Amino acid sequence: MAVARLVTFGAGGYPQGVVKGTFFYTFLALFFVSTAVAQGKSADALKKQIKDLKSDKVFTLTYDQGSDSSKLMAIAEGFGQREVDCSGARAINFAAAFTFITKTIVKEPETINLTFWVLTKKPQFAFDHHWTITGAGEPLDLGDARYAAKASENMEYLNFVLSRENLKRLSASGTTFRLGKCEFAFTLQQTKLLADMLALSKL
Repeated sequence: MAVARLVTFGAGGYPQGVVKGTFFYTFLALFFVSTAVAQGKSADALKKQIKDLKSDKVFTLTYDQGSDSSKLMAIAEGFGQREVDCSGARAINFAAAFTFITKTIVKEPETINLTFWVLTKKPQFAFDHHWTITGAGEPLDLGDARYAAKASENMEYLNFVLSRENLKRLSASGTTFRLGKCEFAFTLQQTKLLADMLALSKL
């Protein structure tokens, strides 16, 4: 003999038990998401992620006790001989980095610093250090570098501040760009470095 079960309905036409259960589990989901964001990404979590990405030979994570801040930095391999010969330099590579307070990333960095390191006997980019992305989509003007040089070390430094969106564009496969008078193409290692930097900075 079948037994009827009384079910009461709440607002919206859903059974009250279902509504209460739905709100309960929604609350739990939001609670755990909020907790994860609040906790951020610790230094240990960053180191593990770097290892998982097989990028531990490229990325370094350092902590400065005086300022109570950390820095994640990656140094890329050099560009090809064609680009170097065009520029007149002896070698060119770049480094990317961002800093965060204490030892935990609690907020995704809005910008990433990228600096081209140019080894040269005489200045090659002092008067022309404009950067434009030319491949993998529409051209994108990144502007002029904040230029610095150390003549005693035969070095030039072209400093840029990139938004996360621009970093994402640069990390796309097949990206090429114009720096000064020369066209450059990222190597596979350089492209992976930029993509990894984006992933490591994300919560």
